[in-house]
Amino acid sequence: MPDTNGNQIAGIDELRSLPKVLIVDDDNTTRETLGLILENSGFRVAKASSVNDALKLIGSQAFDVLLSDLHMPHPSDGLTVVSAMRNAQPKAITLILSSYPAMREAAEAILQQADEILVKPIAVVKLIDLIRERLKQRKPRTRTIESIATILEQETQAMIEDWLVHVEEKPHFLAVPMDFTTRSAHLPQLFCELIERLRHPRRLGVLGGASPAAAQYGRDRCRQGYSAAMLVEESRMLQVSIFQTLQSNLHRVNFSLVVQSVMTIADEIECQLEQAMASYVAASKMLALPIEA
Repeated sequence: MPDTNGNQIAGIDELRSLPKVLIVDDDNTTRETLGLILENSGFRVAKASSVNDALKLIGSQAFDVLLSDLHMPHPSDGLTVVSAMRNAQPKAITLILSSYPAMREAAEAILQQADEILVKPIAVVKLIDLIRERLKQRKPRTRTIESIATILEQETQAMIEDWLVHVEEKPHFLAVPMDFTTRSAHLPQLFCELIERLRHPRRLGVLGGASPAAAQYGRDRCRQGYSAAMLVEESRMLQVSIFQTLQSNLHRVNFSLVVQSVMTIADEIECQLEQAMASYVAASKMLALPIEA
C-alpha cells in the first residue's frame, strides 16, 4: 500500500510538472486533434472554443503556451486572446495559427507581442519541436502598453500631417487655396476634444457639450468656399489617418480595448462634424449663399 500510494503521488507530481498548453480554436476537429496530439507528446492541455472561454481560462489558470487560431470566427479574434495572455501571463509562449499565408506578413508587422505566426496546415512534428524549443528559450517579455488616448496625443502632429497629404491629393481641395496652417487650423483642438472623450467616456450617440472649435471650423469653411460635401470628405479622411495610426501602434495597446475606442473615435468625429455642419449652414444663410452638396 505505501508503495502504491507513493507511486501515485509521484505520478501526480510528474503530471503537474508538464508544460500546460491552452488551445483556442472554434473548429472542433482542429481543437480536439491538436489537444490529443499534445497530450500524447507530454503536455497538459486545456481547450477553448471562443474568445470568452479563453479569457476565462487565462484569468483562472496558469499556462506555459498559448496556441490560438487567428479567426474565431471573426478576423483577428486571436489577437484579443494573445493580448490578454501577454498582459496576464507574460512568461507564456504565444503562437498564432492562420489559414491565410498572406496574414503572416501582416501579422508580423503589427503583432509584436506574439512569439510566432504559423500558417495552417503545419506539420505536427514541426509544431511540437517549435513549442519545445520556445519553452527552452523563453524569457519574460515586457512591452509598453499605452492607452489609445495617449497614443493619439503623442501622434497628433503626425496625424495632422498625414491628413494634409490626403487632402492635398484631391484637386477640388487644392482649388480652394490655403496654406497648411490655415487648412488644418481646426485639428489641434479637435484632437484635444477627442482625447478628452477617450479619457472620460460617455454613452455613444449622446452629444456632449458644444464645441466652439467645431462651430468655428464650419463657419470658416463656409467663408473659404468649401461645399458641404467637402466637410464630410475631410472628416472621412481624418478618420482614415487616425485608424492608420492605430494600426501602426497596435503592438502598444490592449486589444480588448480597441473596439470600444474605435467606436468612440467615430462617434466623436461624427459629433464634431454635426456641429461644424450646423454652423456651416447658418453661415451660408447669413451670407445668402447656396448650400452646395
